[in-house]
Amino acid sequence: MKSIALLALAGFAATSVEAQCRPPANSHEARLLAFYEAPLVFSMAGAPTQVVAGELRVAAEAGNVPSPSAALQRPEFCYQPHSENTKLTPAFGRPRITLGLPAGFAVEASYLPPVTVGGATPNLASLAVARPMEFIVGRNEVTLALRAHGTFGRVRGAITCPRSALQTTDAVAACYGTQPSRDNFYPGMFGSEGALGLRARGGRVALYAGGGVTWLRPRFRVGFTDATGYVDSTEVEARLVRGSAFGGVSVRASEALELSGQVYSVPEDVTTVRATVAYRLRH
Repeated sequence: MKSIALLALAGFAATSVEAQCRPPANSHEARLLAFYEAPLVFSMAGAPTQVVAGELRVAAEAGNVPSPSAALQRPEFCYQPHSENTKLTPAFGRPRITLGLPAGFAVEASYLPPVTVGGATPNLASLAVARPMEFIVGRNEVTLALRAHGTFGRVRGAITCPRSALQTTDAVAACYGTQPSRDNFYPGMFGSEGALGLRARGGRVALYAGGGVTWLRPRFRVGFTDATGYVDSTEVEARLVRGSAFGGVSVRASEALELSGQVYSVPEDVTTVRATVAYRLRH
């Protein structure tokens, strides 16, 4: 939620009069948007498992938000070259709830309300539908899960011109003013994925691995009014496709409690590490 410090898009300093910019997929701007979408992807948080109709699970997920390279933070298409320290938070977290449906399906959802944390105010929702299928291979219990997911919403914060970047000495330089910017980052994505899980030690420990494809539709809108009264509302948007790979381990600490760790990688952008604690409320 905080993570969306993402909004490392601070590199997009208010120095352009363009109202809208659609940078090419290989530009720093587009790649930076994709970089910060990766930690938000609503991928499966643990080993695939069958969820019976009516079963209810709640979970808490946390993951790291890596820092992009200095080169990636330097705009090259939508703005004049400019670079800043864009790291607002090192971590991202969200709640999850899963409900078992008839015919072996399960629906999973998450929502982050607009509560300001670390300078960022998220308002994000995620939804997924999965179909786990269990079968036996030799003496092993194997689960295959197919899943569709999506995330959308907004994160607001002083990204392009935080208070520390404001200045009143050079009217042609970035962040000429006295009030921090009110910028908005709109992560938007939908995708599909699949994973195989193998349970051992009587089903208590499960190893899993999988991959998927995500279609990204991120937008970033500047919201800065300089000392002369000029309002910069430049919008940057991109349309991208990314492949992903992930793997991890889940351990059942009890009949109701499960702990999971995962490495989630988007080879073109970034690799993150995630941890999840899940609890079964109703079976």
